[in-house]
Amino acid sequence: MSTNSIKIFAGNSHVELAKLVARRLGIELSKAVVLKYSNQETSVTIGESVRDEDVYIIQSGCGEINDNLMELLIMINACKTASARRITAIIPCFPYARQDKKDKSRAPITAKLIANMLTVAGANHVITMDLHASQIQGFFNVPVDNLYAEPNTLRYITENIPEFQNGVIVSPDAGGAKRATSIADRLDLDFALIHKERKKANEVSRMVLVGDVKGKIAILVDDMADTCGTLGLAAKTLAENGATKVYAIVTHGILCGKAVQVINDSVLTKVVVTNTVPHEDKKKVCPKLDTIDISGTLAEAIRRTHNGESVSYLFNHAV
Repeated sequence: MSTNSIKIFAGNSHVELAKLVARRLGIELSKAVVLKYSNQETSVTIGESVRDEDVYIIQSGCGEINDNLMELLIMINACKTASARRITAIIPCFPYARQDKKDKSRAPITAKLIANMLTVAGANHVITMDLHASQIQGFFNVPVDNLYAEPNTLRYITENIPEFQNGVIVSPDAGGAKRATSIADRLDLDFALIHKERKKANEVSRMVLVGDVKGKIAILVDDMADTCGTLGLAAKTLAENGATKVYAIVTHGILCGKAVQVINDSVLTKVVVTNTVPHEDKKKVCPKLDTIDISGTLAEAIRRTHNGESVSYLFNHAV
């Protein structure tokens, strides 16, 4: 007989985060076997009954992105055909979030395609974190909760950055200005902006600082660090303009390619990332990396969703 209890399943992209979330909720991860056949097809076996249960599937858009996305879609569909009452996809780092608009002719809006795929697979609800563009919520025909890492970021700054009162919050590009000004207002700090000119994707040619950082601690805030080229150059620009220390706080530390080397060689004091994307292996070779744990926020979002409570409390409070 169904109890309409919470069932949490983990894909292979970030099992560690799923375990942390389950531990926060005081439950075990539900049994599922996700593996690949020799011809690289994904096979999913749900190991327990989900009939009339409230199912949550945790899978982040990182690593082998396409394989992980396919895993998620198959897991959602497996639960749907097994008569789950509601299926919530928890995607801490949303895949293809940067392909959210037609910025040049014939460019695909892949984020919309991902939204369609998730809906067709059978997701009734999506929980994600710090979407690259919040308009992506409008690509879905099902409810989307876009959680923020901001409350946890604020707590980290106040507890772990000495003399943060002598700080200035810096956005490394115009697009992230809203995020940075929000944090600056909450901490009652000044705000600066770096204008970057790109010649081609992932390559920044020159940076111009707008604002004053002389004799202050600069805290760079962004939603995503990929190759870290922007962060490295931004830190250099800030140091040249008289910043005493440069910290970087990023929600999704994707850290591809030479990212670790760039961080180690840069003037950055610390690069702080959340655990929406696994990076334990990188921490071993990069002493400047630090982690903010967001499993509490996800666990509380699951608990509130399951009990039919409001999730908006999490927008302003760290858990």
